[in-house]
Amino acid sequence: MEPMNRIPVHVSMIMDGNGRWAKERGKERIYGHFEGVESVRACVEAAVETGVKYLSIYAFSEENWNRPQAEVDGLMELMVKAMASEMEKLNSNGVRFMVIGNRERLAPSLNQVIDSCMDMTSSNDTLTLIVFLSYSGKWDILQAAKKLARKAAASEADLEEVMSMDINGFDPFLATAGIPDPDLIVRTSGESRLSNYLLWQGAYSELLFVDTLWPDFRKEEFKSALSEYAKRDRRYGKVK
Repeated sequence: MEPMNRIPVHVSMIMDGNGRWAKERGKERIYGHFEGVESVRACVEAAVETGVKYLSIYAFSEENWNRPQAEVDGLMELMVKAMASEMEKLNSNGVRFMVIGNRERLAPSLNQVIDSCMDMTSSNDTLTLIVFLSYSGKWDILQAAKKLARKAAASEADLEEVMSMDINGFDPFLATAGIPDPDLIVRTSGESRLSNYLLWQGAYSELLFVDTLWPDFRKEEFKSALSEYAKRDRRYGKVK
């Protein structure tokens, strides 16, 4: 089978290396984040061209709130500008836009922009672009557990339902409910860890760690990642 004939349904990107990319050029870290937006655009185009149905990006983790305030403010401003400038094009190309994460920590103005963009593109089905913003895997599992606890406390019948639940029954309580688990998770910049990202959903994802810094990760690199994925033998614990 030709490598590009096996296309993953869901590709997820851990976008790492923006700061180092900027530092190598003697610029402030935020410059790398701005250039990283170009890589997001390139990956969206490549996903549409290759038939990937879900593309998700780890844009800002819960831990990232601990970064210097100036960088956090710059990133939030960049989010607003990127959504405002890209949304019409995404919409015209049939891309559905979603944001997942602990949005209670986001500014009301940013949440308004997010809601507007999500509403505008909600009926599109060529590609779903998911931005994980103020997200962590542990937060996701915890908020799902809290939902389950409230359900179990509602009545004896609900408690019995929760106690008899299997693994698949947990999925609807996650922030990613209705979204297929990622087939492939790619992390750029040479780091080899998940950094608290999609801990439940990535249990059987293929992992690919590349040395390329995120601002240099464009269409060619995205398609190379798909080719690498196509070579993997996914057994899910079974014997073939």
